[in-house]
Amino acid sequence: MTQFDVVLDERSFLEGARWRAGRVWVSDCYANEVLSVREDGTDARVEATIEGQPSGLGFLPDGRLLVASMLDNRIVRREPDGTLVTHADLSGLAVGEINDMAVDPQGTCWVGCFGFDLTHGAPYEPAPLIRVATDGTAAVVAQGLSCPNGAICDGKVLVVAETFAGRMSAFDVTGGGSLTGRRVWAEFGDEPVGDDALTRLNGVAVAPDGLADRDAEGAIWVADATHHRALRVGEGGEVLGEVAVDDGQVYDVTLGGADGRTLFLAVSPSYLKSERADTRDSVLLSRRVDVPLAQVSPNRGIEVR
Repeated sequence: MTQFDVVLDERSFLEGARWRAGRVWVSDCYANEVLSVREDGTDARVEATIEGQPSGLGFLPDGRLLVASMLDNRIVRREPDGTLVTHADLSGLAVGEINDMAVDPQGTCWVGCFGFDLTHGAPYEPAPLIRVATDGTAAVVAQGLSCPNGAICDGKVLVVAETFAGRMSAFDVTGGGSLTGRRVWAEFGDEPVGDDALTRLNGVAVAPDGLADRDAEGAIWVADATHHRALRVGEGGEVLGEVAVDDGQVYDVTLGGADGRTLFLAVSPSYLKSERADTRDSVLLSRRVDVPLAQVSPNRGIEVR
């Protein structure tokens, strides 16, 4: 049996996990809070209250926090004095609610959205991916993704999970901020067909959700949202490792800790707001792994051994 440490407990639904400045940061979506806590679970604090339902997190190069606010399709920025302001309004670009995002070392946000009204059972539709520049200007940079979800970007290559297709896709990032060279980074079986979202979700061999930044061997830890586990995946799709949980589903992961060898897992019984908003049984777990987080340089991208 896999042994875990409990970092946070009694939460509604955790998403957007990131390691930053000696702390793990995470959104509690249905409690409308962004929290941070030390690796050992001490000194937990509320960093921001986001009434629009927080999800994806990231940081500008100067350390200011960015939060994807789902219900109003905004990226919210926390100023040094704690004030919350609108960094970008994506309401004219997103289809359905925005969700997870990556913020690269230059401060550019790469934001996914559902593509349809998942909460109210609308038919499945593919979705766009949105780029938000450091000045808050936004544009659609890719179309036709299958619920672009967890993402990582080192400023040169963007990898994004396509949850309802059971795959991860990659793009090259140009100097002007466009995406080129779209390709499959990992594919976990055939993509389901049809417009019923839950049928598609339950039909994938792996439902890639949150992604951790690459480790020192270039692999990515992936939350598999329908099979009670996180997978360590190499480019091309080889599964190099697996961590299973006994209860709940793994919706997000991040790799960090003092030596880069702690894997954090956001675990909840389900993701639906109707089931989770009034509960407090979601947890953030951790366990040690062998291969540490890669170092990321703003100018050189990911440095792997």
